Amino acid sequence: MKVRAACLPCMVHRAYREVCYATQDEALRLKVMVEVAKLLAREFKPDAVPAIVGTFRDRLIKELTGNPDPYKAVKAMSNKTALELRPSVEEYIASARDGLERFRRACLCAAVGNAIEFDILGHRFSLDLLSELLRRAEDDVAIDDVSALYEVARKAEKVLYLTDNAGEVAFDVLLVREIKALGPEVIVAVKEEPCINDALMEDALAVGMDEVADELITTGTDTVGLVLEWASRECLRAYEGADLVVAKGMGNIETLTEYEHDKPIAFLLFTKCETIAGHLGVERGKCVVKLWWPRGI
Repeated sequence: MKVRAACLPCMVHRAYREVCYATQDEALRLKVMVEVAKLLAREFKPDAVPAIVGTFRDRLIKELTGNPDPYKAVKAMSNKTALELRPSVEEYIASARDGLERFRRACLCAAVGNAIEFDILGHRFSLDLLSELLRRAEDDVAIDDVSALYEVARKAEKVLYLTDNAGEVAFDVLLVREIKALGPEVIVAVKEEPCINDALMEDALAVGMDEVADELITTGTDTVGLVLEWASRECLRAYEGADLVVAKGMGNIETLTEYEHDKPIAFLLFTKCETIAGHLGVERGKCVVKLWWPRGI
């Protein structure tokens, strides 16, 4: 997916918020923002992919501030809040009338979990709002390919599950559990190094992902989304061996739509920005469960 005009002010806004998390030194903040502006002037072009430009931005901020993980405290708070809410979400899923309905509820809650995102221009989110979003999940579905995804997952032997944000990953545990109940092996991938508020191995362990996933790996990178050229061999083997990829969040849809794939990919997300919503043809603030099929299938 390529950038749109609306991506630029959002990238600048997020850069400033990230810089503020990274350092309290006002002079350094200004210096870093000047360098971010220079980077965007070079990299922000009509054929650019927003997630890749965002990766370059985030790496620059971490390097210049000397802070390797500006969102560390935010991620810990997100995990804590999500874990507090998870028992009620588990009860909601367990009360479904059958396996398909359980799967549906787990998908929607995982998509709502993707709303746990900070500093996206125009996306108003607080951890206090999360329980309300979960209650409204069924009413906020804009693309509903859950039934088709259920059938694909039932036939799959191996699934690669690409996580997105901390906090959100606590609800991913519940969906991974439901996918495994259908039969396939599930490999879950988190980021190797800090990438805004994306889940790392420590976040996955904190929410118990290791207790449900057949294998827990990293992408080998700090990229926004999954960039196959930069991924580790371990991650590429998991991708190549999967019958189905479940990709959480906006970054993954930005990067993975740049490739030709030989397998179905399920994109689960909450439309937090104008560009993603426009790309999908839906409104902002909606849940999306979109099953993408490769050409010829």
